[in-house]
Amino acid sequence: MFNQASILITGGTGSFGHTFIPMLLERYNPKKVIIFSRDEMKQWEMAKKFEGDPRVRFFIGDVRDRDRLYRALDGVDYVVHAAATKIVPTAEYNPFECIKTNVMGAMNLVDACIDKGVKKLVALSTDKASSPINLYGATKLTSDKLFVAGNHYAGHNPTRFAVVRYGNVMGSRGSVIPFFMSIKDKGVLPITDERMTRFMISLEEGVELVWHAFEDMEGGEIYVKKIPSMRVTDLARVIAPEAKQEIVGIRPGEKLHEQMISAEDAYYTYEYPEHFKILPQINSWDKDANRIKDGKKVPEDFVYASDNNSEWMTDAELQAWVDENREKIGAI
Repeated sequence: MFNQASILITGGTGSFGHTFIPMLLERYNPKKVIIFSRDEMKQWEMAKKFEGDPRVRFFIGDVRDRDRLYRALDGVDYVVHAAATKIVPTAEYNPFECIKTNVMGAMNLVDACIDKGVKKLVALSTDKASSPINLYGATKLTSDKLFVAGNHYAGHNPTRFAVVRYGNVMGSRGSVIPFFMSIKDKGVLPITDERMTRFMISLEEGVELVWHAFEDMEGGEIYVKKIPSMRVTDLARVIAPEAKQEIVGIRPGEKLHEQMISAEDAYYTYEYPEHFKILPQINSWDKDANRIKDGKKVPEDFVYASDNNSEWMTDAELQAWVDENREKIGAI
């Protein structure tokens, strides 16, 4: 569907965009790829990587600015929504700003996509949107609900919205792996809690999930990738085996374990070989055969969390990933 299509990615200069765009250009032949973001310096740096490729365009703008979105979406077929205020403590201390981007920005995008005739939008979500305890998670849950309901809100318009939800992206900007690697020579790594577990997914797997959502969606689905868990203490030991692990306490809004599907979501969740799909609760869409396809209903008490996961990353797997991506992490 992407061949000779126009695709726009909000927050396109982030870690996801740096992986999504080269993979898109290599696998497909889009007519145009628009990187929409508000940081001119990041756009200038990113433009150097695609110099000479007329398909790649850059558009300064902010999802908070509805008028700018309307201009950027003119003639666009597909949208990937990756823009977000995502650092948990930052959101706790700057709640108004977090809401403007994550909630108001989503509202603006729903309206603009419908009015401009965009065919499909896939929004990136997070494990923190499931049973949220922090503002970031609460805003992303709200954003998810906005995009799900956007399919009803669109009325007779053909625009469709879906969401992908996954855990911590290995090596993404602001995440634990680049942080640990930046301070590993200091001899001490701060650990918030020795019991802490996290889901882990690679950027490439995240991109593949977005593509699957575009191909599979009818509108309103939340796709949850099956991914392994890891213990933060294991990661610290792999990155800096000689370093002391100092327990510093959980940060504001932080969870011990991450969750991607709650017991309440289980009533509407179906399982597939490589992912789960949470179907919309509204309009009886959770019973729609076109959305269910060949999925198998999960048990009513099902919870998908990082501490009860059946798949765990070994030290060897963590080490192999760090070694393979050391140069990439340094460039983020």
